[in-house]
Amino acid sequence: MPRIRINDWPQYSPDDIKRRKNVILAAKLMVNAALTAPNAGGIPQVEAEIVYGFRAQEKIARKMEELAGAVKDNATLERQFKYEAVMVRESDAIIFLGNYRAYETPMDAYCGACGGKEDCSFLYERRNSSYGLIDSTGGKTDLFVDGPLCVVRVQDLGYDIGSALYLANRLFVDARPFFTVGIAGQKLGYCSNSRIVVGILVSALAKNPYVDIHTDYHLINQTKLVDAIRKTYTIARQSGGDYRISDPGAEREKEKKTIKKEYK
Repeated sequence: MPRIRINDWPQYSPDDIKRRKNVILAAKLMVNAALTAPNAGGIPQVEAEIVYGFRAQEKIARKMEELAGAVKDNATLERQFKYEAVMVRESDAIIFLGNYRAYETPMDAYCGACGGKEDCSFLYERRNSSYGLIDSTGGKTDLFVDGPLCVVRVQDLGYDIGSALYLANRLFVDARPFFTVGIAGQKLGYCSNSRIVVGILVSALAKNPYVDIHTDYHLINQTKLVDAIRKTYTIARQSGGDYRISDPGAEREKEKKTIKKEYK
């Protein structure tokens, strides 16, 4: 009979890839939950991308480590980028959610939530606009978030994320949103129509990889420790002579027998 064997080790083995495919399916359903979340006015405004695979995830993690180097004056933020880059590597899939209306098509609710007057002028005066429409074709800023943004739209993105996380909980997969992952993804071109993007990491491992992490996690994590063991083992196995004429294990057994005889 056909059988499907699933295990999380060794990583990227056939058994592990089957497990990861289950998570990708869960991620697709989470995106559906985000797309159907309640938004102001019922207007479509969320875009999503799902990323998975060793190379794609490594590229995102490397971008996060690069961004960590750009914020060395902020130790807390630098640590977040470094630690959460490890979590990207340990995830099974990444969901990027962005709101493509927060920058150029505000709700025009005259609420003042963006921090300015209650006529949305705070946002419009800081954008190139004509005929009441914001021109978003200009170059993008190097800032992590190109504000000001329509807070009503940003709040809607929060509902989208919450809806996706709710379904993750129902599907028994671990998931957590990270703005650091979203920034790195945005820099790499994911959710390219949005000026605010959040990355949701998703996994199905025995231990949730997004909590209970070690201090200096960018150094003390499973991948680094396993690699260190491989290095130590490779060096240690070269000690001793040729196994065909010299067997350290056999020599030790002889020594044990000699000691036993002496004590008898």
